[in-house]
Amino acid sequence: MTQDDSVGASRRGLMLGSAAAAGAAALFGGMGVSPFMAAAMAKEAGRSSKPLKAAFSNAGLQATWCAQGKQAAEYWGKLFNVEVTWFDGQLDAVKQRSAIDNMASQKWDFVAIQAFGIGTLTAPVNRMIEGGTPVIDMDTLIAPLDSINVHTFLAPDNEFMGASVTQALVDAIGGEGKVIMTQGALGHTGAQGRARGFDSVVKKFPKIEVLETQPADWDVTKAVRLWESYLTKHPKIDAAFFHNDDMALAAYNVMKAKGRTEIKIGGVDAMPPAIAAVSDGRMFATVRNPSCRIHGGAIVAGVAAVMNGAKTGTDIPKHIITDGPVVTKANAAGMAWMEEQFLI
Repeated sequence: MTQDDSVGASRRGLMLGSAAAAGAAALFGGMGVSPFMAAAMAKEAGRSSKPLKAAFSNAGLQATWCAQGKQAAEYWGKLFNVEVTWFDGQLDAVKQRSAIDNMASQKWDFVAIQAFGIGTLTAPVNRMIEGGTPVIDMDTLIAPLDSINVHTFLAPDNEFMGASVTQALVDAIGGEGKVIMTQGALGHTGAQGRARGFDSVVKKFPKIEVLETQPADWDVTKAVRLWESYLTKHPKIDAAFFHNDDMALAAYNVMKAKGRTEIKIGGVDAMPPAIAAVSDGRMFATVRNPSCRIHGGAIVAGVAAVMNGAKTGTDIPKHIITDGPVVTKANAAGMAWMEEQFLI
């Protein structure tokens, strides 16, 4: 290598390291972390000088939120010199447990997991932690934080998300009417929080009647089946809150086919199809569950743990809130751009 080549390689490495550090600041800057801590974490969590191997799993790649998270983890992995291997949860607690048992039988620099259900993965995760592997918990609790030594837990405030969208729907129907909540998986702590948020709003409005609260387990086929029956059973439905956008949009297609598009629809995740639906009026509102920030943040946190020995509670909080905003027509375009860059 010539001196010019060496200088060029050094500059390229510096630029890539700076990009990684800037990306870390962008990711962590919105996570409820102070600007000072965000800057410190970004500095410490620069691109790894050696290739790292990380294992990731989320609830199931059939869900668009999970699929986007995989893309974000792989994107941020390339920036930080991390090779990401995926273990699909397949929207099934038993199948995910088998995948995580397989994960735990191998050696990784760090792992990141979104559990389909709380308590379903505790044993294999504890084996990895006891073996010295940093485990980052994403979006939903693997187990209560006081009972498992995860490196950090990156998650939105699910009660806020459920309450904010429900409030928007209640306001849209004037504080009275008949509403339905379609839940995710009942064992998923994120779904539990969204349900609590929904309940916290509707109980304030005595003229709101909740017709149904059945779970569809994040499965669009189940959501369609439920809504085909609801539209036959209930001649009047004013609003519907869905625990994710995939189920909301699947149900909208049923409503459209039956000429029931007067129903106000709210979802969670603010995925690109839902942003488009809010923009054109098919959905009334959604709220951003920042898949990119959570999965990309897991990369940053894992690299810092491995390369810099970052410690839980000292260098990184045990629980980091990763909230995103309610999405309306006014901010939809900007939100779409941020997602395209894997920033939120």
